[in-house]
Amino acid sequence: MNMHEWLQTILLFLVLLALIRPLGSFMAKVFQGECTFLSPLFVPCEKVIYRISGVNPEKEMGWKHYAGSVLLFNLVLFVGLFIMLLTQHLLPLNPQKIPAFTWQLALNTAVSFTTNTNWQAYMGEQAASYFTQMVGLAVHNFVSAATGIAIAIAVIRGFVRRKTSLLGNFWVDMTRSTLYILLPISIIGALLLVSQGVIQNFSAYKTVPLIQSTSYDKPKMDDKGNLIKDAADKPVTENVIVKEVTIPMGPVASQEAIKELGTNGGGFFNANSAHPFENPTPLSNMLEILLILLIPGALTYTFGVMVGNTRQGWMLLGVMLVVLVGCFGVLQFAESSGNPLVAKLGVQSINMEGKEVRFGMAGSNLFTVATTGTSCGAVNSMHDSLTPIGGMIPLSLILLGEIIFGGVGSGLYTMLAFAIIAVFVSGLMIGRTPEYLGKKIEVREMWMSILVILTAGVSVLILSGIAMITPQAVASMSNPGAHGLSEVLYALASMANNNGSAFAGLNANVNFYNLFGSLAMTIGRYVPAIAVLAMAGSLAEKKYIPPSLGTLPTDKAPFAIWLTLVILIVGALTFFPALALGPIVEHLTMLGGN
Repeated sequence: MNMHEWLQTILLFLVLLALIRPLGSFMAKVFQGECTFLSPLFVPCEKVIYRISGVNPEKEMGWKHYAGSVLLFNLVLFVGLFIMLLTQHLLPLNPQKIPAFTWQLALNTAVSFTTNTNWQAYMGEQAASYFTQMVGLAVHNFVSAATGIAIAIAVIRGFVRRKTSLLGNFWVDMTRSTLYILLPISIIGALLLVSQGVIQNFSAYKTVPLIQSTSYDKPKMDDKGNLIKDAADKPVTENVIVKEVTIPMGPVASQEAIKELGTNGGGFFNANSAHPFENPTPLSNMLEILLILLIPGALTYTFGVMVGNTRQGWMLLGVMLVVLVGCFGVLQFAESSGNPLVAKLGVQSINMEGKEVRFGMAGSNLFTVATTGTSCGAVNSMHDSLTPIGGMIPLSLILLGEIIFGGVGSGLYTMLAFAIIAVFVSGLMIGRTPEYLGKKIEVREMWMSILVILTAGVSVLILSGIAMITPQAVASMSNPGAHGLSEVLYALASMANNNGSAFAGLNANVNFYNLFGSLAMTIGRYVPAIAVLAMAGSLAEKKYIPPSLGTLPTDKAPFAIWLTLVILIVGALTFFPALALGPIVEHLTMLGGN
């Protein structure tokens, strides 16, 4: 790393740390119903929304009612988006006359955006109209993120409340997440991105002449779309001269801001945040990384404020930062070392393949760990071009359950499930009663925590095994051997953990990945969400146990170290065999000269 890269990286983390406390405190006030500086503007809006929707904001819900509301709301959103994608060609704001999605692709896309995964088996600028991008996808970016935040707040209330079955009102939490948090920050973020050159318009696509024409050989097709071959059974080609190019337009900045802030990740363009219309400058790159990490980081402080011990929040944030910075260091080292086989050819071994020169290696690698440590899935470089060990870093961050920093809301409640397991195991080891934040940890909490942590991982391993014996899935792999396995493992891990990024090199727009991917995204989102709400309901019903000599302190450095080890051990025990067959074998093969 050169001095410029060091400075921009350090500055990013300093800005992030400076914003976590004020934003975390603000969110705590919002969800505790206290007055904030935005209350005069949004309280009247809240009241209108509740009146129109028939919601009684004073009526709270038990965990079953809360979970049922989450599922019902998301089901309605899914159906609406699914129908929109199937009828896209009939809807307005479609200047390019883009046709409708197939039902398999519409199913996968609707599930993807409803579950905050934003997996894209299509090219945004070629497959989605302006209406679909704004009314369908961008709206889902808001509400899916708000759903995650609402569940996290309900879980926090489970730790705070005593001898009650009530966890708050889902509709109120959803409304406040959107109005007070996501919407204002997204507006500011969009304006900052526009200032850097991110486009925002409703123009038809522009056709412009090239400064210098180019040409390529194009295979000839018959009337039925089959290749025409010569007597030697070789494809017949024709030389095509290209003198102009079509440049996509659209309302990009408004979607880009919430895509990053809500840890959604679905890009307006197929190249995602590597496209200069989505991410034009090094400053916009740092801003997008900041947006990705901002709410997940601030929610740790919100947790500390609401449970009455801010050190608990700082402890969780410390664990996230240590793992994130460590992964960034390993990725930076792997990509800086490059490929020794390339170095033998007399070429500089640093691996800049698949990376944007305008961001540099550090800017690309930092974006990579930020987007896979959260459930964002946006990319500013091609992960498939990473070195084997470099590619294992984003894959491992996803497989850990995306808790570093994690998705908005989902990262925090998954981390709390890890904390409960760490408390329980340490209590067994040292003979102390397993307690966390004054609540005794018993069998029910352990079962729910295990469901939260292992559901996505088990789904990944099972579906990867099925993919390896399914002809259509195998035929979709463009790379054989260990790298092909890594591509499949990454794709299914990305879907099951609601990330949305891809290794590339895999044709995911086939029935197998559209249908099984939809299943993976649904299980990965809603099974942990329901389990963690059930755990919160159980905790809320418990009495508070004051700390004593037998209580394990969970806001100190020793517990932070133990929690980090538990996360890494669970990840290693679950996924090391799969990683050994994929990126580790590929790395050893590379060192062996192949």
